[in-house]
Amino acid sequence: MTIDASATPEPATAPAVADRGRTPAWRLLLSNPTTVVSGAGLFAIVLLSVLSGWIAPFGINDIDVSRALQPPGPDHWFGTDELGRDVLSRVLVAGSTSLTIAVVAVLFALVLGLAIGAVAGYRGGWVDAALMRVVDVMFAFPVLLLALAIVAIFQPGQVTTTIAIGIVYTPIFARVARASALSVRTSAFVQVSQTMGTPGWWILTRHVLPNIAGPVVVQTSLSLAFAILSEAALSFLGLGVQPPAPSWGGMLFTAQGFLGQAWWMSVFPGAAIFVTALAFNLVGDGLRDILDPRQRTLIEARRAR
Repeated sequence: MTIDASATPEPATAPAVADRGRTPAWRLLLSNPTTVVSGAGLFAIVLLSVLSGWIAPFGINDIDVSRALQPPGPDHWFGTDELGRDVLSRVLVAGSTSLTIAVVAVLFALVLGLAIGAVAGYRGGWVDAALMRVVDVMFAFPVLLLALAIVAIFQPGQVTTTIAIGIVYTPIFARVARASALSVRTSAFVQVSQTMGTPGWWILTRHVLPNIAGPVVVQTSLSLAFAILSEAALSFLGLGVQPPAPSWGGMLFTAQGFLGQAWWMSVFPGAAIFVTALAFNLVGDGLRDILDPRQRTLIEARRAR
């Protein structure tokens, strides 16, 4: 389990307010072709997944053994599997399932990790030590191994997979939030608020959280990519989404026995995993370049030449 070190911001010296003379963030994002292409691709993937129930040409469990293992063609663009089910329909619906699990899991990790990290960084002392020791223990385990252990304790399924992935990614957000909160805590505007007797919860919500939004947004995008991979891995091992519901990882597991005679059964779900994870990563890299003060200054300097 790793943290993107570049997601840690520079020490804050004032509340997060955009500099008037600077290029708008959206303009900088649009000036990066990689971010634009990956963002458009990600939008298309999300749109297809959301509409999968309406645009899928066949039912995900429509069995027709007479059409089993048909290669891609006019009737079945992605071919059929060993039971004659349409691979395109299953890839689309599986995308909806994978994205739902990833988004809910990362939101769970975001909320819990943000609360732990912000409180630990702002309060300091024994509160910081106690909370971060728990986080360190969780960091000692590889992400997939810890997720496997959690799922093994409970019954495998979509809800269990979502909770497991959310738990294992919570420490990442806790570390990012704590590092950001530590830098904000020593800033002048926070110290002034403390001397005026402002309640701690008010300082956290009005000063600390807004100033750590940048690195948290970047980490969210990167974590979504790894959540997609984690869900696929758990489903591949039979501990994620359970049949007959389709999942990209489960489709890859089934395709193992047909690699020599039905390449399409593994290529299309595998490509879906690869493209989705890559798109989230590239969008995260683009956001990091814009939200990191040093990177943004370099980009603006290059544009000014």
